[in-house]
Amino acid sequence: MSAPVAVSQARRAVSAAGRVVVKVGSSSLTTAEGGLDPARLDALVDAVAARCAAGSQVVLVSSGAIAAGLAPLGVTRRPRDLATQQAAASVGQLALAHAYANSFGRYSLTVGQVLLTADDVVRRAHYRNAQRTFSRLLALGAVPVVNENDTVATEEIRFGDNDRLAALVAHLVGADALFLLSDVDALYDGDPRRAGARRITEVAGAADVAGVRAGAVGASGLGTGGMASKLAAARLAASAGIPVLLAGAADAVRALGPADVGTAFATTGPRLSARRFWLGHAADATGKLWLDDGAVAAVVDRRRSLLAAGVTAVDGAFEAGDVVELVDPAGAVVARGVVAFDAAELPGLIGRSSHDLPAEQRREVVHADDLVPLRT
Repeated sequence: MSAPVAVSQARRAVSAAGRVVVKVGSSSLTTAEGGLDPARLDALVDAVAARCAAGSQVVLVSSGAIAAGLAPLGVTRRPRDLATQQAAASVGQLALAHAYANSFGRYSLTVGQVLLTADDVVRRAHYRNAQRTFSRLLALGAVPVVNENDTVATEEIRFGDNDRLAALVAHLVGADALFLLSDVDALYDGDPRRAGARRITEVAGAADVAGVRAGAVGASGLGTGGMASKLAAARLAASAGIPVLLAGAADAVRALGPADVGTAFATTGPRLSARRFWLGHAADATGKLWLDDGAVAAVVDRRRSLLAAGVTAVDGAFEAGDVVELVDPAGAVVARGVVAFDAAELPGLIGRSSHDLPAEQRREVVHADDLVPLRT
């Protein structure tokens, strides 16, 4: 167990949060050989149930379906091929849901399973449907248990992780805090298994994590995220106005109680509307618009609409109404927005002043109301 640390403003916000999202990794729920560890799962549920009893609404984002399906199928290590991963997820998801239902049942809490794919947060209509489902489950007193739908997902299994999913869900449900629980007790500036790694207890901004070297795969080999994905998810949530506590699953009681363990991430940006968060962080971009320096300053610094005069090049095959990335002359993404022209229309417009365009084309390429700067 970790030693307690001083309670900061970010920790007080996390501790007092009324609606929270708790994410737990595969390694915190399963044995090294695969299969669920009932004692670990019950310990997590004990902590979540205590938070519910204290008056909070909790959404649980749980990894572990693929890992839980390995032992029943006689597979000794996480498979590399997609078909076996999906088969393991099919078996493991059932075992995971059953285990959660039984464990939460000890506290007379009802569990609702929510399986999501990337489409459910990328497509605007799906995103809104998911919002309504979560809202109703929470209103009825249920604990939503969320996972990627790994039995049908493809790219998500290879490249996705539930840490990013948890950050997206936290904003989707209007959470007041996000907890990222794993087999590591905090954020370190290097591999915590090696001497000299420094433990970071508070993150107020980018400078506090500038020297962090985070691994990409969990220590147990059963998960897919690793510390790199947890750091990225924590920064994503914090930038959208949601404080984060990253802690060890073994410290779940204190993490979900006084919040005096792990690493606390203070918010670094304002709470965005659901639509602007979706646009900036969840929607699938289908192309790129390259901007000159003047357009970058207008879009990022002055929050103005993007005009054709500031566009220097166009990449991708998109249609009006699609989401595109806006990049600066060096190729860095500085904003995302809903484009008002088809890709085929823009080459004849770029670099031209509005008064030089035909009347029917004198409109913003990306309107300020449909644009989210990503660089401050």
